[in-house]
Amino acid sequence: MPIKTIIMGAAGRDFHNFNTFFRRNRDYEVVAFTANQIPDIEGRLYPTELAGDLYPNGIPIRAEEELVDLIKKHAVEQVVFAYSDVPHEYIMHKASMVNAAGADFRLMGTKYTQVKSTKPVVSVCAVRTGSGKSQTTRRVSLILREMGYNVAAIRHPMPYGNLIRQEVQRFADYDDLDEQECTIEEREEYEPHIDNGVIVYAGVDYEKIVRRAEQEVDIVLWDGGNNDFPFYVPDLQIVVADPHRPGHESTYHPGEVNARMADVFVINKVDTADAENVIKLRESLHKLNPNAIQIEAASPLFVDDPEAIRGKRVLVVEDGPTLTHGEMAYGAGYVAARRFGAKEIVDPRPFAVGSIAATYAKYPTTGTILPAMGYGGKQTKELEETINKADVDMVVIGTPIDLSRVVKMNKPYQRVRYELQEIGQPTLKDVLMRKFGAKK
Repeated sequence: MPIKTIIMGAAGRDFHNFNTFFRRNRDYEVVAFTANQIPDIEGRLYPTELAGDLYPNGIPIRAEEELVDLIKKHAVEQVVFAYSDVPHEYIMHKASMVNAAGADFRLMGTKYTQVKSTKPVVSVCAVRTGSGKSQTTRRVSLILREMGYNVAAIRHPMPYGNLIRQEVQRFADYDDLDEQECTIEEREEYEPHIDNGVIVYAGVDYEKIVRRAEQEVDIVLWDGGNNDFPFYVPDLQIVVADPHRPGHESTYHPGEVNARMADVFVINKVDTADAENVIKLRESLHKLNPNAIQIEAASPLFVDDPEAIRGKRVLVVEDGPTLTHGEMAYGAGYVAARRFGAKEIVDPRPFAVGSIAATYAKYPTTGTILPAMGYGGKQTKELEETINKADVDMVVIGTPIDLSRVVKMNKPYQRVRYELQEIGQPTLKDVLMRKFGAKK
């Protein structure tokens, strides 16, 4: 009899693990996915078109709160944990809950889940959400193109809409983003690559995705999500670490997996972190992985009109995942507001409506910063209403996108941009040239 299985996820790693290991495996029967972290992704169906012939009725996606009941109802024998950026202790609480209900608890590694590309793969992952993967990935793509290579970024999945339609996605311009009805979270990851002239692939079926990308590139660039490890076998694995959160590199899953597999560490934000924390992080990473190269870097800030911020009462809007399950209390927008002389950073919580207010309740460490939550049209409208209700002079936007493209704001705003800048040697270019050399 096949082993009855539930996969715990958040519409990303869970689908990938299913596709690579369970989809055609008659030794297992996946009776359900459960969903967490992302609002409103439960209550759907993983469709038979993606699930395959063994699942003619598809696979239900249920709320994680139903997990124990589902184990008992379906006599489930195994539960696979498949989402990221959670403390080690959190996972063991989930394991205890599952074991108490009678099922085994499993974490899947790289052997059965990583796909081998026919092209070289450079992966950029992190030990925590908000460490600076995005600017590191952009920097790597720029260097590889200067070396003469055609590059496409394949982004960790964010399939929050029609899963069949999102099976394989290719984004070359803003029209593609509009056509695919991308959420704010998707735009934050895709737009900066498109602005740099780099094609982005994403979706649900990551073997099909890489086979498409291989047709037009020399090197595949894996742009990781949260602190998950790569879906592809990397030829060079770059892992970003954040000295604002020393100790997290060894206490969060699967960030520690990344740390132990890294070829290169980028210790980011050394310009804004405490020097003692930089040293602590450097030593900790060396203990976890003494053979990895360490590169130190900064993420300098750029604002169109810094003087416009001076003396103003401002609302700071930051990247949502960084503030929520990334547990950062602030980001680039907050740093810019302070650096350029804002009179006051106004608490957005009294103005929060609907799901935005619910986000503060679920993630109380978010504090006096507004997370740019926009996992769907309704939530985007509630974000817009929250911004427009706020009693402030200006909005300081620390998200990676031009938020005004999706949110109509009734007050002036300034965007904060940030790019990776290596400090000293070695540099990422040194590492990439040593690994691949210039294209002949």
